[in-house]
Amino acid sequence: MKPPRFDYEDPRTLPEALALLRQHGEDAKVLAGGQSLVPALNMRLTAPRLLVDLNRIPELAYIRSDGDMLAIGAMTRHAEVEHSPLVADWQPLLREAVRHVGHVQIRNRGTVGGSLAHADPAAELPAVWACLDGRFRIAGTGGVREVGPDDFFVMYYTTCIEPGEILVEVRLPRLPETAGYAFVEMARRSGDFAIVGVACVVDMGGDGAVREARIALTGVGTTPIRARGAEAVLQGERPGEKVFAEAGRKVREAVEPESDIHATAEYRRHLSDVLTRRALRLAVRQAQRGAEA
Repeated sequence: MKPPRFDYEDPRTLPEALALLRQHGEDAKVLAGGQSLVPALNMRLTAPRLLVDLNRIPELAYIRSDGDMLAIGAMTRHAEVEHSPLVADWQPLLREAVRHVGHVQIRNRGTVGGSLAHADPAAELPAVWACLDGRFRIAGTGGVREVGPDDFFVMYYTTCIEPGEILVEVRLPRLPETAGYAFVEMARRSGDFAIVGVACVVDMGGDGAVREARIALTGVGTTPIRARGAEAVLQGERPGEKVFAEAGRKVREAVEPESDIHATAEYRRHLSDVLTRRALRLAVRQAQRGAEA
């Protein structure tokens, strides 16, 4: 299929891009890696009059440390994140999740900001930002505002980014050395969107008990879901199958998935339970290995 007719602009700076968006309002749409937008155009699910291409704005592509946060420019490719030594050291959960994003060709072209701004509730990266309370920096005519995942993700494919605004940077806190992590998902085929995915971090105290647990799921709601009830079950407890099973049960009760052509709602609830327990085992095992090293 062919896309509808549209005009095209490729600004060289962020102020130029914001000026174009301000001028054209809701008739304009931002093009990042194009891995979601271009298929949507070809299927005529969207028909903007103007595409504002961000690919020639180098100031939007970087990975760097900023205090205790990992800062990633919105136009940074998935492949750059996957192979970044800084990401591997500071936020290996993100590296693990990125490896589940599509295929090599998609990761070479797709961008971190584009994936998060697309807000597909079955995608991997939204779950990572929900799990870690990541931050989103959004630029507009009034300057830059920063929001967390509860404010950023609104609904299926919907974020709090307003017309005339651009997501310019996303941030994650550094993972503590005492923490283990895991990202697990079930998909029909490698590279497909997850039927259910779980991002998990477990920080262990010196007494062998869980100091803090973070769990977020993808594919089981209209946005990524933070499983705070299951996290509370683990707090202060010594990890083991009994507490993992209780956390999985809490997750199963909390999620509200829908049935579609890929899986029923009940199957997704079952997977949520199973994958949560699996992710917790992996994260705890890794944290314990780190403590022994």
